[in-house]
Amino acid sequence: MTETLNISVKKIAQSKISQVDFKNIQFGKTYSDHMFTADYIDGEWKNARIEPYEMMHISPASPALHYGISVFEGLKAFKTADGVVNIFRADKNFERLNVSAERMCMPRLPADLYYEGLKALLEIDSEWVPDVEGTSLYIRPFIFSNDDYIGIRPSLNFKFMIITCPVGAYYAKPVKVKIEDHYVRAVEGGSGYCKTGCNYGPAIYPAKLAQDKGYDQLVWTDGKEHKYIEESGTMNIMFVIDGKLITPALGDTILNGITRNSVLAIARDWGMEVEERKVEVAEVVAAAREGKLEEAFGAGTAATIAHIQQIGYKDEDFELPPVENRKFSNKVLAELDNMKLGKIEDRFNWITKI
Repeated sequence: MTETLNISVKKIAQSKISQVDFKNIQFGKTYSDHMFTADYIDGEWKNARIEPYEMMHISPASPALHYGISVFEGLKAFKTADGVVNIFRADKNFERLNVSAERMCMPRLPADLYYEGLKALLEIDSEWVPDVEGTSLYIRPFIFSNDDYIGIRPSLNFKFMIITCPVGAYYAKPVKVKIEDHYVRAVEGGSGYCKTGCNYGPAIYPAKLAQDKGYDQLVWTDGKEHKYIEESGTMNIMFVIDGKLITPALGDTILNGITRNSVLAIARDWGMEVEERKVEVAEVVAAAREGKLEEAFGAGTAATIAHIQQIGYKDEDFELPPVENRKFSNKVLAELDNMKLGKIEDRFNWITKI
């Protein structure tokens, strides 16, 4: 792409924003007025444009539909008290999007296409960034195969798009999770470290089985022995045991979570002892049984911090300490929220202002 991206703009005739109750918005149910799109054709990205959010045409033979040839990201924008729009760690989402694209045989996304497209879209739809406590604008960049070809091969044509939606809390209350010891989310050599559609669809069925038993989500374990804890639902997972912050080390079966990395950076900045390593199921169960498991939580963009209230394993359920008594996870959640809202110094240079 060129240094200054030429983005054509077609605005919606009548905004839908007056129909939205920003004090009562469900996650992923309401979308902003516009979307950003660019096409990869003949070996280059072109046709960068902003158009009204609407249904789109796609070939019935698209490999995105048949083989899951798609990658995506999730990040958020926040509105400060003085009306400035802050985006949290957009650079890390850009880096990870290209990591995922490489794994799925997709062309690398140029930085100007990502950043200028994102900025232009948020400038046009800035009123959609809510300023109600506990809300934000969820941003979904994604790339998918736009081939009109049903055969198995690296695709030739792609679309890059960004859509946005105002959201409230992802989880309304602390969650109950079940340690999964049969179904698998990812295996070594697979695509578990990427954000690609084919990682998420197969996880819905085992998650539903757990929900039918009264749990909210699963704790995924390794695909060989189910001996080691890897992730929780669609988030990274963290534990506080005997005052230490412990989380599974990254690898090709674990997503390099941006919220995860942010929590670890803040913990280290505070002088907390942090361990990134293999975490055995037996270790967590023993800590819970002995009362040494002080906190457990998921870390991800959608929820930021999702407190875990109960952990189920085999035929046992372990209740964790009350959320209001958890020192670290509550403190780090407040720190992240205050940074995103411009209430405290951005000492890590994580914020992009629009």
